[in-house]
Amino acid sequence: MSNAVDRAQLMEANAEFYAAFEEGDLDRMAAVWADGPYAAGVTCVHPGWSMLRGRDEVLRSWALIMANTSYIQFVLTEVETDVYGDQAVVTCKENILTADEGTEAGFLAGGSIVASNVFVRSGGEWRLLLHHGSPILNGTEEE
Repeated sequence: MSNAVDRAQLMEANAEFYAAFEEGDLDRMAAVWADGPYAAGVTCVHPGWSMLRGRDEVLRSWALIMANTSYIQFVLTEVETDVYGDQAVVTCKENILTADEGTEAGFLAGGSIVASNVFVRSGGEWRLLLHHGSPILNGTEEE
């Protein structure tokens, strides 16, 4: 496969991860994450959480988050991709808009997180092995 094709497919897989979250679709989210021989190594660090390891534990966390998220939208910036054979890394800044429908006029909030997503190619498809999100607590003058 050409490097351009690899990167295009990787970007599609990364976009699917965020789309599944935005839609609150646990089946789509489960399809994004690696399984089979990779299941035990699946790892996720949600901002402010301890590390979660193992596909089942990671998917339980997404079920909990999705059940308690009425609206979320991601605008990804500073997206970088690196492909190393059957492994790849996507780093990005997640610019997030959320809403809480249970408050006055559907309160909106925003924030930014830096994220690292590590993918493995399994069965010809890129599957997420590790997601690590960290909040940006202080900006620099460049931002």
